[in-house]
Amino acid sequence: MHNTAAIVFRDGTTRFVKVDDNELLMDAAQRHGVNLPVDCREGVCGTCRCLREAGEVDVEYIDEEALTEEEIAEGHVLACQTRLRSAHGSFYFDVDSGVCSVATEVHDATVSAVEPVSDAAAILEITLDDPAQALQFLPGQYARLEIPGTDAWRAYSFATSSVKEGRLRFLIRLLPSGVMSDYLRERARPGDAISLEAPLGAFYLREVQSPLLMVAGGTGLSAFLGMLEQLEEAGDCSQPIRLCYGVTQEADLSELDRLDRFTETLPDFAYETVVMNPSEAWQGRKGVVCDLFDLDFLARPFDAYLCGPPPMIEASKQWLEAREVGEHRLFFEKFVSS
Repeated sequence: MHNTAAIVFRDGTTRFVKVDDNELLMDAAQRHGVNLPVDCREGVCGTCRCLREAGEVDVEYIDEEALTEEEIAEGHVLACQTRLRSAHGSFYFDVDSGVCSVATEVHDATVSAVEPVSDAAAILEITLDDPAQALQFLPGQYARLEIPGTDAWRAYSFATSSVKEGRLRFLIRLLPSGVMSDYLRERARPGDAISLEAPLGAFYLREVQSPLLMVAGGTGLSAFLGMLEQLEEAGDCSQPIRLCYGVTQEADLSELDRLDRFTETLPDFAYETVVMNPSEAWQGRKGVVCDLFDLDFLARPFDAYLCGPPPMIEASKQWLEAREVGEHRLFFEKFVSS
């Protein structure tokens, strides 16, 4: 039997390793060619420290000089003393992947569908050429796609929780002019060869232990589609989840059918939309995404995930800093047009 550990580095590079029954995380990583920082291997020096972000573990020994009691309470562990006891776990190492001789992997794939979902976005579906070449990622992470017929690469968040029958989906913003936008509008055809580099990114769903505030701007929604799908599939999330979804025009709203489905399949999920510059026919909320924040919901401890344009990220952070809200962790990913 074995479990799976996601090892995430500071630069966002992630490697998934199989951990045998009763095997130390350090040994499992080295067996897969991931050379984690290590010195004493006795739980004394603290060189192999990391933050357990998900999963159940047993820890053999941690010297008081290696980690403080506060750090241990926050979830820090030592890879040389830690055994993963649950099917899945994730561990964050505050070093760059290059220090550990880890490189991202490039996968070959084929375009299987292009589906416009709004005036400003489309779903790109691709199928891995070799599903046996396992591609794993954490919901919220992204891939770099090589745009067919060019030497350009662009980064997009996964819009699914995992590979489904060899397939992946991405929610992509259609710009007035852009290498990927022009390809999707003008040339994309099923059967086109496409490559992707993945997984990447330090924005991903951590173990859910508190209410969740999700803040999406435009196609920043993509990352949350993967997160919500994972929670739906796990079926064990008892925490309330609120998604605030803002766009520039109502025609930019997309994937509302999927969000409606999550309101039925997740025990306590709700979402609201807001439009900055709506038409006169718009009957919903007008304004910016911060206008949707509920102080009553945020009065208790919570985790906040923000994904979208930099101005939205900064405005949301400033809103939370300026008000008396519960103690919270804040994770964000800024979408910047190439």
